[in-house]
Amino acid sequence: MIQIISDVLSPEEVKRFRELLGQAQWQDGRATAGHVAIRAKANEQLSQDDPLAQQLSEFLLDRLGQISHFVAAALPLKVLPPRFNRYTGGGNYGDHIDNAIFTVPASGTRIRGDLSSTLFLSDPDDYEGGELIVQGEIERHHFKLPAGQMILYPSGSFHQVTPVTRGTRLGAFFWTQSLVREHSRRALLFELDNTIQGLAQNDPGQPAVGRLTGLYHNLLREWCDT
Repeated sequence: MIQIISDVLSPEEVKRFRELLGQAQWQDGRATAGHVAIRAKANEQLSQDDPLAQQLSEFLLDRLGQISHFVAAALPLKVLPPRFNRYTGGGNYGDHIDNAIFTVPASGTRIRGDLSSTLFLSDPDDYEGGELIVQGEIERHHFKLPAGQMILYPSGSFHQVTPVTRGTRLGAFFWTQSLVREHSRRALLFELDNTIQGLAQNDPGQPAVGRLTGLYHNLLREWCDT
Protein backbone atom coordinates (compact mmCIF):
# COMPACT_ATOMS: atom_id res chain seq x y z
CA MET A 1 0.00 0.00 0.00
CA ILE A 2 1.50 3.29 -1.17
CA GLN A 3 0.04 6.48 0.26
CA ILE A 4 0.65 10.15 -0.52
CA ILE A 5 0.31 12.30 2.61
CA SER A 6 -0.54 15.85 1.60
CA ASP A 7 0.35 19.09 3.37
CA VAL A 8 2.73 17.71 5.98
CA LEU A 9 4.36 21.16 5.93
CA SER A 10 2.80 24.49 4.96
CA PRO A 11 4.48 26.63 2.26
CA GLU A 12 5.84 28.90 5.00
CA GLU A 13 7.28 25.92 6.87
CA VAL A 14 8.83 24.52 3.71
CA LYS A 15 10.46 27.88 3.05
CA ARG A 16 11.91 27.96 6.56
CA PHE A 17 13.20 24.38 6.26
CA ARG A 18 14.94 25.26 2.99
CA GLU A 19 16.50 28.38 4.47
CA LEU A 20 17.94 26.42 7.37
CA LEU A 21 19.09 23.52 5.21
CA GLY A 22 20.78 26.01 2.90
CA GLN A 23 23.17 26.80 5.77
CA ALA A 24 23.70 23.17 6.79
CA GLN A 25 26.95 21.22 6.88
CA TRP A 26 26.32 18.40 4.42
CA GLN A 27 28.29 15.16 4.44
CA ASP A 28 28.81 12.32 1.99
CA GLY A 29 25.70 10.15 2.22
CA ARG A 30 27.72 6.98 1.66
CA ALA A 31 28.90 7.22 5.27
CA THR A 32 25.57 5.76 6.42
CA ALA A 33 25.22 3.15 3.65
CA GLY A 34 25.77 -0.56 4.11
CA HIS A 35 28.41 -2.49 2.20
CA VAL A 36 25.95 -3.21 -0.64
CA ALA A 37 24.06 0.11 -0.74
CA ILE A 38 27.27 2.13 -0.74
CA ARG A 39 27.81 1.16 -4.39
CA ALA A 40 24.41 2.59 -5.36
CA LYS A 41 24.31 5.73 -3.22
CA ALA A 42 25.50 9.16 -4.37
CA ASN A 43 24.00 11.94 -2.28
CA GLU A 44 24.64 14.12 0.76
CA GLN A 45 23.12 13.89 4.24
CA LEU A 46 23.12 15.76 7.50
CA SER A 47 24.81 14.00 10.39
CA GLN A 48 22.33 12.70 12.93
CA ASP A 49 24.37 14.55 15.57
CA ASP A 50 23.94 17.87 13.78
CA PRO A 51 21.92 20.27 16.03
CA LEU A 52 20.00 21.55 13.02
CA ALA A 53 19.09 18.02 11.94
CA GLN A 54 17.89 17.24 15.47
CA GLN A 55 15.82 20.45 15.63
CA LEU A 56 14.08 19.81 12.32
CA SER A 57 13.66 16.13 13.12
CA GLU A 58 11.89 16.85 16.41
CA PHE A 59 9.57 19.28 14.64
CA LEU A 60 8.61 16.65 12.06
CA LEU A 61 8.08 13.93 14.66
CA ASP A 62 5.65 16.19 16.50
CA ARG A 63 3.86 17.08 13.25
CA LEU A 64 3.49 13.44 12.16
CA GLY A 65 1.57 12.63 15.33
CA GLN A 66 -1.01 15.26 14.33
CA ILE A 67 -1.61 13.93 10.81
CA SER A 68 -4.57 11.54 10.88
CA HIS A 69 -3.84 10.16 7.39
CA PHE A 70 -0.34 9.09 8.44
CA VAL A 71 -1.52 7.59 11.73
CA ALA A 72 -4.35 5.65 10.06
CA ALA A 73 -2.18 4.34 7.23
CA ALA A 74 0.98 3.55 9.20
CA LEU A 75 -0.45 2.62 12.61
CA PRO A 76 2.92 3.69 14.03
CA LEU A 77 4.44 1.98 17.05
CA LYS A 78 7.89 3.54 16.69
CA VAL A 79 9.16 6.20 14.28
CA LEU A 80 12.85 6.67 13.57
CA PRO A 81 13.76 10.37 13.88
CA PRO A 82 13.69 11.84 10.35
CA ARG A 83 16.97 12.40 8.52
CA PHE A 84 17.74 14.86 5.72
CA ASN A 85 19.39 14.44 2.33
CA ARG A 86 20.38 16.47 -0.70
CA TYR A 87 20.81 15.40 -4.31
CA THR A 88 22.61 17.63 -6.81
CA GLY A 89 25.08 17.42 -9.68
CA GLY A 90 24.02 13.97 -10.86
CA GLY A 91 23.37 12.65 -7.35
CA ASN A 92 21.21 9.55 -7.28
CA TYR A 93 20.45 6.38 -5.36
CA GLY A 94 20.28 3.18 -7.38
CA ASP A 95 17.74 0.42 -6.97
CA HIS A 96 17.79 -0.97 -3.43
CA ILE A 97 15.75 -2.25 -0.49
CA ASP A 98 16.05 -0.50 2.87
CA ASN A 99 17.52 -2.17 5.93
CA ALA A 100 15.22 -4.25 8.11
CA ILE A 101 16.45 -2.91 11.47
CA PHE A 102 17.53 0.60 12.50
CA THR A 103 18.88 1.96 15.78
CA VAL A 104 17.84 5.26 17.36
CA PRO A 105 21.18 7.01 18.07
CA ALA A 106 20.23 8.66 21.36
CA SER A 107 18.57 5.70 23.07
CA GLY A 108 19.90 2.66 21.25
CA THR A 109 16.29 1.53 20.69
CA ARG A 110 15.87 -0.74 17.70
CA ILE A 111 13.17 -0.13 15.13
CA ARG A 112 11.97 -2.58 12.50
CA GLY A 113 11.55 -0.78 9.18
CA ASP A 114 8.05 -1.69 8.02
CA LEU A 115 7.34 1.56 6.17
CA SER A 116 9.60 4.07 4.44
CA SER A 117 8.74 7.74 4.04
CA THR A 118 10.13 10.54 1.90
CA LEU A 119 9.07 14.14 2.52
CA PHE A 120 9.79 16.36 -0.48
CA LEU A 121 11.24 19.77 0.43
CA SER A 122 12.07 21.08 -3.07
CA ASP A 123 9.47 22.10 -5.62
CA PRO A 124 9.40 19.85 -8.72
CA ASP A 125 10.30 22.77 -11.00
CA ASP A 126 13.46 23.47 -8.98
CA TYR A 127 15.27 20.38 -10.26
CA GLU A 128 15.31 17.90 -13.12
CA GLY A 129 15.42 14.18 -12.49
CA GLY A 130 15.29 13.11 -8.86
CA GLU A 131 12.17 10.98 -9.21
CA LEU A 132 11.47 8.44 -6.50
CA ILE A 133 10.59 5.18 -8.23
CA VAL A 134 8.93 2.50 -6.11
CA GLN A 135 8.27 -1.05 -7.28
CA GLY A 136 4.64 -1.96 -6.69
CA GLU A 137 3.09 -5.40 -6.92
CA ILE A 138 2.62 -5.10 -10.68
CA GLU A 139 4.41 -1.98 -11.91
CA ARG A 140 6.83 0.74 -10.93
CA HIS A 141 5.40 4.01 -9.61
CA HIS A 142 7.12 7.36 -10.23
CA PHE A 143 6.86 10.20 -7.72
CA LYS A 144 8.02 13.81 -7.79
CA LEU A 145 5.74 15.47 -5.29
CA PRO A 146 5.18 19.14 -4.45
CA ALA A 147 7.24 20.46 -1.55
CA GLY A 148 5.57 19.67 1.76
CA GLN A 149 4.03 16.40 0.61
CA MET A 150 5.20 12.94 1.66
CA ILE A 151 5.03 9.41 0.28
CA LEU A 152 4.63 6.35 2.50
CA TYR A 153 5.47 2.91 1.08
CA PRO A 154 6.52 -0.60 2.22
CA SER A 155 10.19 -0.74 3.17
CA GLY A 156 10.57 -4.12 1.50
CA SER A 157 9.95 -2.56 -1.93
CA PHE A 158 12.76 -1.99 -4.38
CA HIS A 159 13.08 1.75 -4.97
CA GLN A 160 15.50 4.32 -6.36
CA VAL A 161 16.10 8.05 -6.85
CA THR A 162 16.96 8.94 -10.44
CA PRO A 163 19.95 11.26 -11.13
CA VAL A 164 19.36 14.95 -10.47
CA THR A 165 20.66 16.65 -13.61
CA ARG A 166 19.73 20.25 -12.71
CA GLY A 167 19.11 22.05 -9.46
CA THR A 168 18.89 20.58 -5.97
CA ARG A 169 16.51 18.04 -4.49
CA LEU A 170 16.07 18.37 -0.72
CA GLY A 171 14.16 15.86 1.33
CA ALA A 172 13.56 14.23 4.68
CA PHE A 173 13.29 10.47 5.07
CA PHE A 174 12.55 8.06 7.88
CA TRP A 175 11.22 4.62 8.78
CA THR A 176 8.27 3.45 10.84
CA GLN A 177 7.65 0.26 12.77
CA SER A 178 3.93 -0.39 12.58
CA LEU A 179 1.67 -1.96 15.17
CA VAL A 180 0.62 -4.31 12.35
CA ARG A 181 3.57 -5.86 10.56
CA GLU A 182 1.72 -7.43 7.59
CA HIS A 183 1.07 -4.95 4.78
CA SER A 184 -2.13 -6.70 3.65
CA ARG A 185 -3.68 -6.53 7.12
CA ARG A 186 -2.66 -2.90 7.55
CA ALA A 187 -4.28 -2.10 4.18
CA LEU A 188 -7.52 -3.79 5.25
CA LEU A 189 -7.59 -1.82 8.50
CA PHE A 190 -6.95 1.43 6.61
CA GLU A 191 -9.82 0.71 4.21
CA LEU A 192 -12.11 -0.20 7.09
CA ASP A 193 -11.16 2.98 8.95
CA ASN A 194 -11.90 5.10 5.87
CA THR A 195 -15.28 3.38 5.49
CA ILE A 196 -16.16 4.07 9.12
CA GLN A 197 -15.16 7.72 8.80
CA GLY A 198 -17.27 8.12 5.67
CA LEU A 199 -20.33 6.53 7.26
CA ALA A 200 -19.93 8.55 10.45
CA GLN A 201 -19.71 11.78 8.51
CA ASN A 202 -22.89 11.09 6.52
CA ASP A 203 -24.95 9.50 9.32
CA PRO A 204 -23.29 9.49 12.76
CA GLY A 205 -26.22 7.69 14.37
CA GLN A 206 -26.21 4.76 11.96
CA PRO A 207 -25.88 1.49 13.94
CA ALA A 208 -23.36 0.15 11.42
CA VAL A 209 -20.86 2.79 12.55
CA GLY A 210 -20.66 1.30 16.03
CA ARG A 211 -20.52 -2.28 14.78
CA LEU A 212 -17.78 -1.54 12.26
CA THR A 213 -15.82 0.44 14.84
CA GLY A 214 -15.96 -2.56 17.15
CA LEU A 215 -14.82 -4.82 14.31
CA TYR A 216 -11.91 -2.48 13.57
CA HIS A 217 -10.68 -2.54 17.15
CA ASN A 218 -11.10 -6.28 17.49
CA LEU A 219 -9.06 -6.86 14.32
CA LEU A 220 -6.42 -4.43 15.54
CA ARG A 221 -6.36 -6.24 18.89
CA GLU A 222 -5.90 -9.55 17.05
CA TRP A 223 -3.20 -8.37 14.67
CA CYS A 224 -1.21 -5.75 16.53
CA ASP A 225 2.27 -6.43 17.92
CA THR A 226 3.50 -4.19 20.72
